[in-house]
Amino acid sequence: MILFKTFWKIVNKYKGFIMVYTVMLVIFGAINMSANDNNMDFTSSKPSISIINKDSSLVADNLENYMTDVSDVKAIDEDSIDDAIFYRDISYVIYIPSQYGDALFSENPLDIEIKSLGDYEATLANNLLERYLKVQKVYLDESASEEELIKSINATIISATDVKIKSKLDTSSVTRATSYYSFANYSIMAIVIFIICLVMSSFNDKNIRKRTIISSKSIKAYNFSILSASLLYGLIIFILVNGLAFILLGNIMFSLRGIIYMLNSLVFIFVSLTIALFISTLVRSKEAISGIINVVALGSSFLCGSFVPISLLPDSVVAFAHLLPSYYYINSNDLLKGIEVINFSTLGDVWQNILIMLLFSLIFIILNNLIGLYKRRAS
Repeated sequence: MILFKTFWKIVNKYKGFIMVYTVMLVIFGAINMSANDNNMDFTSSKPSISIINKDSSLVADNLENYMTDVSDVKAIDEDSIDDAIFYRDISYVIYIPSQYGDALFSENPLDIEIKSLGDYEATLANNLLERYLKVQKVYLDESASEEELIKSINATIISATDVKIKSKLDTSSVTRATSYYSFANYSIMAIVIFIICLVMSSFNDKNIRKRTIISSKSIKAYNFSILSASLLYGLIIFILVNGLAFILLGNIMFSLRGIIYMLNSLVFIFVSLTIALFISTLVRSKEAISGIINVVALGSSFLCGSFVPISLLPDSVVAFAHLLPSYYYINSNDLLKGIEVINFSTLGDVWQNILIMLLFSLIFIILNNLIGLYKRRAS
């Protein structure tokens, strides 16, 4: 019990550090959520074009009407076309030659000429025109008149499609939750590892360690007290991180998806605790702890997608990130963002990531015990 109380006395000395990283989580987490709160609605883009129609046939008029519907057609004199393209008032010009409709049903059809700026709008306009002409060519041999050809083309290419979005996933809330929990990777590792390492460095002080060895308290009881206090500290950090999530994220935290976010964070906090105990066994200098924390917490966050989306990182960096537990924590958050229906089967990859994180914990526990045993025998 004395060890347990001493543990919390040392933690209380560094409560300012915990508060600083909590504030950082709130501020930068909120900024990160705001930056990633993107509207994913589709917006149609119409290229700016001009049409010079020298034909009076129904086929030519139908082509002009189609391009008018799908493009932003500007009325420009033929003599001013070059100037309009130069000043980028338009990016694409369609020339429909005289007698185009009549020649279409003959053995020598006339070609439609174009003039293009070559930018993305011109490419879009050209794709629209090519689409129409391909459909026209398909129905040309089957049509006996312009009226029949136009009817077939319009039935295929101009008829509007009623698009209904059936997904009920609130992408905005899910994206914000993913951004918050992914950024929490840094705060969790910093708060957990730094405090636990500082506490353990105090217990590992040479004089205190000798007093512990000669005391009536067994090594098993000593380790149990430290482990119990560490787990309770981890639970407090879990409540702190997820309590802030309820305040910042709202309703999504009351859903099954929110529970999985919290479970993922709980496992990661446990991983961070085992990392902290492992580091404290290796390093007993308080001066070295700060540098190690920066390497571990900051390095993991940058390499695994906490600060920069993993999709923007080089393949070599992503390959190395697979060796770090933070990758699987953040990857689970990203997976939750893309799953529409949450159930046991759709969470397969998330369960796999959680299992891998637990394996990391087991590895750190084993290494910690082996190194601790070696150091006790050496002393």
